[in-house]
Amino acid sequence: MEWFTAPDYWTSRLVFQRALAVVYLVGFLTAALQFRALIGERGMLPVPAYLRRVSFRQAPGVFHVHYSDRFFAAWAWTGCAVSVALVAGLDSLLPLWGAMLLWLVPWVMYLSIVNVGQTWYSFGWESLLLEVGFLAVFLGNDEVAPPVLLLFLLRWVLFRLEFGAGLIKLRGDACWRKLTCLDHHHETQPMPGPLSWFFHHLPKPLHRVEVAANHFTQLVVPVLLFTPQPVATAAASLMIATQLWLVLSGNFSWLNWITIVLALSAVDFGGTAPDGVPGAPLWYEAVVIAVTALVVGLSYHPVRNMISRGQIMNRSFDPLHLVNTYGAFGSVSRVRYEVVVEGTADDVAREDSAWREYEFKGKPGDPRRWPRQFAPYHLRLDWLMWFAALSPAYAGAWFGVLVERLLENDRDTLKLLRASPFPPDAPPCYVRARLFRYRYTTWRELRETGACWDRTYVREFLPPTRLARADVVGDQRP
Repeated sequence: MEWFTAPDYWTSRLVFQRALAVVYLVGFLTAALQFRALIGERGMLPVPAYLRRVSFRQAPGVFHVHYSDRFFAAWAWTGCAVSVALVAGLDSLLPLWGAMLLWLVPWVMYLSIVNVGQTWYSFGWESLLLEVGFLAVFLGNDEVAPPVLLLFLLRWVLFRLEFGAGLIKLRGDACWRKLTCLDHHHETQPMPGPLSWFFHHLPKPLHRVEVAANHFTQLVVPVLLFTPQPVATAAASLMIATQLWLVLSGNFSWLNWITIVLALSAVDFGGTAPDGVPGAPLWYEAVVIAVTALVVGLSYHPVRNMISRGQIMNRSFDPLHLVNTYGAFGSVSRVRYEVVVEGTADDVAREDSAWREYEFKGKPGDPRRWPRQFAPYHLRLDWLMWFAALSPAYAGAWFGVLVERLLENDRDTLKLLRASPFPPDAPPCYVRARLFRYRYTTWRELRETGACWDRTYVREFLPPTRLARADVVGDQRP
């Protein structure tokens, strides 16, 4: 079938595949470096305990067959190796069926991780990577030109991602309709970047322009993805520019980067299939058509959610995360709160004890410490600490275990932090947590103090807590 392939998108597919493999690499690397303290056997939300509560049908994955920290580490690092192989183009050296199997490997591996990751893996970009990664399995390699249907499905994902995000803003916080949300967002976003302070201090009229441009890019431009070239390329390019602006303004894990990867698949780079590339084999055409029918059928619930007045953000409607609904920041906080965790070596916890603060890698702590750029790498604990500051309910399942691990000077937990104020052989006797209100300093305050943040004590988040000991009456385990 001549209509089945699009030779003009040969280069677009190549760029898309290599870029997606890089995102996979970041995802597996994040899992390999952080899992022990988060979901390991002694993690805050251990995988073995979770698997006793859920069935394979609810959360399919290899860890239902076997789990150990050593096995998970090997699994994650193998995912990194497969991702590197894909970045290097190993799939182009294999027959078509072999390339498809190779692309299936990281999808299966990452699905297994996400389905046991619990709240640490509840972010929309996890499902987005799986949805895009599933479609990449069927995109083909150098033995066939890119199939038109798969290119359409990639644009369909990008359309739902952007259009859904735009709709939830219009339906959500009134500040999006008043064009005032960015008066607050750069200050209150989950994890500011090194330039966020400057973005916050842009003139308010420019903030209005930013919001209006965001509405245009998310509600009008996605429709243009389905128009002929060069309009589709212009639309995708505008999306890429918008995402790069967001990359500069904050740390949003790989959300912006995988959106850029999706947009690259719609860009006409000018290359075409080399002479002599055979037509698509019949079995491949049948598989692609079947996958297209599957995705169209599974799109019912996401589309129904997207057009509903009760639209929800970031939800999967099947355990394989094949077709999902997305959205972000339907509401914007006006005030930033941060949970500050402190410990003391004093035998008795008093207000005037020598309390020393734990420093996290990404979330604000010391007012004089300037934020760093971490995205696309995902600091999972730092993000959940932002949610904890919004409401203790977000931290109920894991915060007590975090405190317990800090009281033990647990090595894997301390690796998630920027710095511990206590030496490895001398853990604190007590740990407490306090809630502070943070705000960006003004230009004048920055010049006078060198601090980018100003913070004010609000209330106690967790009272001084120590490990339970049999010889001490009244001690409480966190």
